[in-house]
Amino acid sequence: MSFREIAGIAGSAMAAQTIRLNTVASNLANAGAVAGDAETAYRARKPVFATALGDAQGAQHVQVVDIYESEDLPRVAHEPGNPLADADGNVFYANVNAIEEMTDMLDASRAFQTNLEVLARVRAAQQDLLRLGERG
Repeated sequence: MSFREIAGIAGSAMAAQTIRLNTVASNLANAGAVAGDAETAYRARKPVFATALGDAQGAQHVQVVDIYESEDLPRVAHEPGNPLADADGNVFYANVNAIEEMTDMLDASRAFQTNLEVLARVRAAQQDLLRLGERG
């Protein structure tokens, strides 16, 4: 496997983790969003990762194949004074679990950093190889 292929794999992983971080940011930004009915309440989003088949040498990239919305029900609160309340005085809050989102954010950040380290190691190995060629 070439250095370029290794960098491509790490790059695809970093792109996937960036999408994951974007969905976490969107979920956290909308965690306190209120709606007047369950259908329009914000629903947490999660990316779906899959392996993209690579070449004959076994290089396999990661890709985001979908971003799905959670099917968990929104949290219902009785707030008759809220202008968004329905006829029964209920409002519907986003089904975002902030603790779960923070955990996802930490995991995605670590995965991104790990792949960044892979790129740094590949670059260092390439430079070592060039220096070795200069000596010969």
